[in-house]
Amino acid sequence: MPAAFTVAWRSGNSRSGSGTFRSTGRLLPRRDETPVTEASTNLPISDLTRSDEELLVAYRTGETGAFTTLVDRYRNELVHFLQRFLGSRAAADDVFQDAFLQVHLSADSFDADRRFKPWLYTIAANKARDFHRKRRRRSAVSLSAPVGSSDGRETSLVDLLSGSDESVDAGLLDQEKQGMVKEVVDDLPPHYREILLLSYFQKLSYNQIADSLQIPLGTVKSRLHAAVAHFADSWRAASERETRRKDRD
Repeated sequence: MPAAFTVAWRSGNSRSGSGTFRSTGRLLPRRDETPVTEASTNLPISDLTRSDEELLVAYRTGETGAFTTLVDRYRNELVHFLQRFLGSRAAADDVFQDAFLQVHLSADSFDADRRFKPWLYTIAANKARDFHRKRRRRSAVSLSAPVGSSDGRETSLVDLLSGSDESVDAGLLDQEKQGMVKEVVDDLPPHYREILLLSYFQKLSYNQIADSLQIPLGTVKSRLHAAVAHFADSWRAASERETRRKDRD
């Protein structure tokens, strides 16, 4: 692994990790900077086309640019995931940095026969749980927070959960119902919210979720089934309450 890697933190203040990792530059661009693309980066084209696993192996043999490519590759999707997980962009930025610091520190122990993405999400999820424990409060997923889409329009987590079960009304995107859906999902047990995020937001496979959460494949399937059923039952109950309220009005 390279002797040191440069990184700048969201707050603009330097932090030091353990080992030889030190903060002397910038890993992430400012939010107003243009995202890194083939045209806007000085990284070799080979870095942009190599697999995640190849990049991490290259990094631990001394190619610091390979690490930069990994960070650029996962910046948007992992920060978005963490923001849904933590309910805060600032917290997501912090945990993102902590996750990649851990990637740096653990690069030598990475098994090149494994997939990098589930390994990264395992690290990020663990860091997010640590963040929650330190703040001593229950995790809450915000359905009203915007999620960027490929066409540039804003959507919400409701879009991702509306197709999770046939019993869930296809009209969930109706403005009046979004608040109800938010309440239902916010009331789910944390392990149910977590697995719904990984499956329906991040689109991880069952095997990848099992790897990320470090639970058996059978547990993934049963927990996801239970999470969807819990959501559907709670949604029906909330809908019935809303119907009775309207009838009284």
